[in-house]
Amino acid sequence: MFFIMGMNSDEKKLDFSQMVICSRCGKYGRYEVFMHYMVLSLFFIPLFKWNKRYFVRSKCCNVVYELPKELGQRIARGEKIEISEDDLIWVRGGYKASRRCGRCGFTTDEEFEFCPKCGEKLEDVH
Repeated sequence: MFFIMGMNSDEKKLDFSQMVICSRCGKYGRYEVFMHYMVLSLFFIPLFKWNKRYFVRSKCCNVVYELPKELGQRIARGEKIEISEDDLIWVRGGYKASRRCGRCGFTTDEEFEFCPKCGEKLEDVH
């Protein structure tokens, strides 16, 4: 008899969205919450999950924060809550992107694809 077992990490997007002005890049953004966890499977059927951690991603600059477990569990249960800056622990990402024109040197923080001065395609500067 063969047993097919597996242990993987997985991620589940939770039903939560909150509009914010991002503290990292200063733009309007939206918080999305997801749960990261480990799962044990038998014959590709998940048996149990452990090590659940909750994260918030800001869609404007993709900064990722960890959310306290209690708040994450409340969101997973479907409670309507508001996330504040004090609730978040920075994990990675988030920068104020600027773009520069290779032809004339014009620099901007706006979302332009092309230089408003000369029309050349802008390049990302980090």
